[in-house]
Amino acid sequence: MTVFVLIAVLMAAVAMVWVLPPLLRRRGADEGVERAASNLAIYRDQLAELDADLSSGTLSAVQYEQAKLEIERRVLDEAGGEGVAGPRVSRSSRRTAAVLATVIPLAAASLYWLLGNPDALSPRQAGVAGGEHQITAQQIEAMAAKLAARLEQNPDDAKGWAMLARTYMAMQRFPEAVAAYAKATALVKDDAGLLADYADALATSTGRNLEGRPLELVMQALKLDPDQWKALALAGTAAFDRKDYRAAIVHWEKLVQQLPPDSEFGQSMKASIAEARQLGGIKPGALPGPQPATAASVRGTVSLSPALAATVKPTDTVFIFTRAAEGSRQPIAALRRQARDLPAEFTLDDSQSMSAGMKLSSFREVVVGARISKSGGATPQSGDLQGISQKVKVGATDVAVVIDSVVP
Repeated sequence: MTVFVLIAVLMAAVAMVWVLPPLLRRRGADEGVERAASNLAIYRDQLAELDADLSSGTLSAVQYEQAKLEIERRVLDEAGGEGVAGPRVSRSSRRTAAVLATVIPLAAASLYWLLGNPDALSPRQAGVAGGEHQITAQQIEAMAAKLAARLEQNPDDAKGWAMLARTYMAMQRFPEAVAAYAKATALVKDDAGLLADYADALATSTGRNLEGRPLELVMQALKLDPDQWKALALAGTAAFDRKDYRAAIVHWEKLVQQLPPDSEFGQSMKASIAEARQLGGIKPGALPGPQPATAASVRGTVSLSPALAATVKPTDTVFIFTRAAEGSRQPIAALRRQARDLPAEFTLDDSQSMSAGMKLSSFREVVVGARISKSGGATPQSGDLQGISQKVKVGATDVAVVIDSVVP
């Protein structure tokens, strides 16, 4: 097992030194690979101790990933050399680097476990003692190709497709990663982490744009696991990009609660939260959500069915509304968006009441609807597109509305 860990770490270090420098804008990457390999023996025992602590339950999964990331960061620091001056690294690059630094070790170790022969390795055979064993980028490419060939023969191997997708992400082959994630998520539909990884790959392949299908996957992941760390990070980023700073703070603060307070990732998230508060005019310590009648609100996400996307213009008006679960079809509360905003998060409460005598806080159950108006008018017309939720209790926070039908 020690030999296996060493080889997996070596593969991860080579891949990270190959992938991360462009993101962090470091110089001297080739020299960094050699130095990373020479220092692996120092960090091998620390990684083994982390594995043991995770197995024994001493560390949580989040704490384990953060500790492992810190060790890998030190390997990269050694590889990058000291005293290297360069331009400031952007926060988006740091986030991408943090995600890749988590993905690369998993992909490298998993590939070796599947395709290699751990029993045949020994310290003498592998040249571990002398630091002679090196895994090149070409070898990783060959292993990825071998795994892809095996999956063509066994296309129902969900774990194999996920492994291949993560490897492609580490190699910056983003279109291939997206295709592999699509196959994996088609086979496994209830894995929040896998959905978040798929969303990240889709966004990365389109210039880090999270709107559209990536955000749909993120919200699916959060519906399965409201605490999934990558989904929270991506949901916050999507909200920040569309200037919904309150929603960004909600997601990021929930993520920060899971992180060690002194971790680099945690500090980066806190800095992002502070920026969102400043841009949104939200005072430090203030609750990010609506203050009045918090329980008397309904929150969720509205998305558009891909089958209808071609019939919609970006400037089409979208009405999101609540109405009584039974009886009157008159809207209780409503807000307006544009089709370009979909999928969109929403919060409906008494502040959006359609009439003074009818408030959301007066109801126990409602339905939530969304309608794309071709004319821009509030009255439904033939040809408009709509979607209606099931009955939900007032106070629900995870309502999903899909616009998937045409008004007759």
